[in-house]
Amino acid sequence: MADEKVDERAPALGTEGLGRQGEGVVPIQWMSTTDAAERLGVTLRTLYRFIDSGDLAAFKFGRVIRLRSADVEGFIEASRIAPGSLDHLYPETKGRTTATSGSQS
Repeated sequence: MADEKVDERAPALGTEGLGRQGEGVVPIQWMSTTDAAERLGVTLRTLYRFIDSGDLAAFKFGRVIRLRSADVEGFIEASRIAPGSLDHLYPETKGRTTATSGSQS
């Protein structure tokens, strides 16, 4: 037993995340695709589209796809709509169109 060689650079079994043991490594919180889709309020098909387009990072372990909860939360924050950016969705009212065309004459 005293002759066993231990690689001190290798992470201890069961640790997750990056870095060396004892350096304040935060464990990765993994989410299934179903959990991530529910968290985002979208269908699995939409989630796979986000992943395939590169908008949301995902990892494949064998046949299983997992997402980091931090990446999902970051995607939510990055998707925030800036105030005043939805003007293109409001239809022109007749009052605004008539007033504009009348002042040009």
